[in-house]
Amino acid sequence: MLETTQRAKSYAGTATPYRTRTRWLMLSMVFIGTIINYLDRSNMSIVAPLISKEFSVSPVAMGFMFSAFSWAYAAATLPGGYFLDRFGTRKTYGACLGGWSLLTVLQGFSGSFMSLFGMRLGVGAAEAPAFPANNKLVTNWFPQKERGVAGSVCSMGVYVGTALLTPPVFWIAQTYGWREVFFVSGGLGLVWTLVWFRVYRDPDEATQANTAELAYIREGGAITTDTAKGQAFRWDQLRKLLTYRQIWGVCIGKLAATCTLYFFLTWFPTYLIQERGMTMLHAGFASIGPYLAAAMGVMFGGAWGDWMIKRGMSVNFARKAPMVIGLLLTGTIVLANFTSSNILVVGILSFAFFAQGMSSTNWVVVSEIAPRNLVGMTGSVISFASNLAGIITPITIGFIVQSTGSFQWALGFCAIVAMIGVFSYTVILGKIERLHID
Repeated sequence: MLETTQRAKSYAGTATPYRTRTRWLMLSMVFIGTIINYLDRSNMSIVAPLISKEFSVSPVAMGFMFSAFSWAYAAATLPGGYFLDRFGTRKTYGACLGGWSLLTVLQGFSGSFMSLFGMRLGVGAAEAPAFPANNKLVTNWFPQKERGVAGSVCSMGVYVGTALLTPPVFWIAQTYGWREVFFVSGGLGLVWTLVWFRVYRDPDEATQANTAELAYIREGGAITTDTAKGQAFRWDQLRKLLTYRQIWGVCIGKLAATCTLYFFLTWFPTYLIQERGMTMLHAGFASIGPYLAAAMGVMFGGAWGDWMIKRGMSVNFARKAPMVIGLLLTGTIVLANFTSSNILVVGILSFAFFAQGMSSTNWVVVSEIAPRNLVGMTGSVISFASNLAGIITPITIGFIVQSTGSFQWALGFCAIVAMIGVFSYTVILGKIERLHID
């Protein structure tokens, strides 16, 4: 930290000919990490028909399998936030990346439904600090006017990776079996763990960043000094955090937006195969459109928000508009119930997922409101609420499909929950501003 301060002081009195872009290198690290993260989340949805057949499980049981990840994830979010604030982004993210990747590999060795269920719980617990760590990186490395795009890059990894990797994963599952899917995806994570520890550094430790870049991000509002690292966790800070309407507004809105995401991450391939009559390979290629559309929605929402801020609009309006409009348009997912054309269905779902991607800029709002000394904890609280959707959505859809034999009300469920998110962002959230907790 002393070295960083001296570098910043030396910059103040000199003209530096260029400004390094180390912040984008660090962002690329979590972008690739997020691709691997969501590959290890979504691989279960791809192999679900094969697992259901091998272990003879019902749609409801499969719904619980899908939700196992989120049960453990939600339970581990607050401890994950504590470790993130205490030990920093590099150690916490690297440890959880290696942990979830190893457990993903072990899923391939499961000999029963229950052992696979237990491994899935472990993957969820290990991934819990990942998105709070992404948010902490954006808060530490980026000025306010660049956070929309930076946060969108983090979120875009969810969709780009799933779009590009889903067809080859379907091919691996159909050609070699479901176990090999876990071996390959987990192995990629273990390799990336080594790269992460070799490359990533926080601003105060990154020798790749020159004084011009450090001054630029600090003057723009980045938290370049990890003030919370090494501090003891205090329950009164968490209780105080939960008294703010902004936290509840983002939590409810994030949960609502994530319900549609978890439909795509869990039941979407089964929907295409069972409801729309596609083969596994056709379903794999049909998945590309919605996920690429969601990726474009994420980048559009983040860039649009940054564009409005740079032109003098309030942070409050610029950050809320993409989220509210995105969730409103997510409701169009129900239109897929009214056509028999698979091409039109994929188009409708692509548009709805584009809109859901727009609403994913809510992580940027977390960067704007989190207290400076509780960035990790704030992200974990929001992540906890978000992953309740990972519990609610697959189980609810499992019951709907088993009781009705159709996905029609499953799509209706996603649309209804999206409208609850619109209410939360417009009425509950209030003003977007930095919260302060001593």
